[in-house]
Amino acid sequence: LTKNVPMFVCTMAYPTVPCPLHVFEPRYRLMIRRSMETGTKQFGMCISDSQNGFADYGCMLQIRNVHFLPDGRSVVDTVGGKRFRVLQRGMKDGYCTADIEYLEDVKV
Repeated sequence: LTKNVPMFVCTMAYPTVPCPLHVFEPRYRLMIRRSMETGTKQFGMCISDSQNGFADYGCMLQIRNVHFLPDGRSVVDTVGGKRFRVLQRGMKDGYCTADIEYLEDVKV
């Protein structure tokens, strides 16, 4: 998953660290639903950036569980995966997308 990756612009996420989310905005509700339906169960997380919309670096989040509430909101249990660098920004149905490349750590 490196092309048109859905991006959740919110907070900082880190590899292996749980990141529980309360999703209420319609654009992100759609994004989460699509991530589940397509089977990727992944999306990128970046912090906001006033010039570019979101930061140049972020972390993939893997969805472990989603609890859909009756009013359409959801509580999403995610955990951080690979870190990435943004190559190109885009937009799809109100939420941000990006083409990314994964970062490799230097092996010690």
